[in-house]
Amino acid sequence: MKTKIILLFILVSFQLTAQEKFYTKSGTIQFESSVPSFEEVKATNTKVTAILKDDGTIAALALIKAFRFKIALMEEHFNENYIESSKFPKATFSGKINGFSMQSLSSDEKEFLLNGKLSIKGITTKISTKCFIKIIDGVISLHSKFTTKPEDFGIKIPKIVRNKIAQEVDVSLSFILKKK
Repeated sequence: MKTKIILLFILVSFQLTAQEKFYTKSGTIQFESSVPSFEEVKATNTKVTAILKDDGTIAALALIKAFRFKIALMEEHFNENYIESSKFPKATFSGKINGFSMQSLSSDEKEFLLNGKLSIKGITTKISTKCFIKIIDGVISLHSKFTTKPEDFGIKIPKIVRNKIAQEVDVSLSFILKKK
């Protein structure tokens, strides 16, 4: 009996540590909230950290101050007035890729449903979107796009610039994940 318990403990421990993880510190998130005939409202962050487990669990973290705009003043307003990056320095996402399995991946891109929670400015909103994943030489490529609204995260757009900023924000992400 004692031997069976020890054997069971070893098997369970092995299964818990056997989970594969894929990781990046150089993921990209881009958002755009431009309106035709006005200055482009677009920013890119190329320093996003993300981890994907072989069970389809995914988490990402983006430092707000790492978003770069073409116009420095726009970046300053984004950090100070809209996102308040000194008070809320990061955005996070945690979720699950439905139907994901390492065995189903190939060099051909496959579509999955990604469900999770996006937190910005201390406010969390549910996100459900398609993501596209492929694996080549042990490296996973994950891409996705979704739309959200500033008010979903308590971001108030002043009346003076409301016509120059779209009411919806298009967000795209791209992660190249390597085995950890």
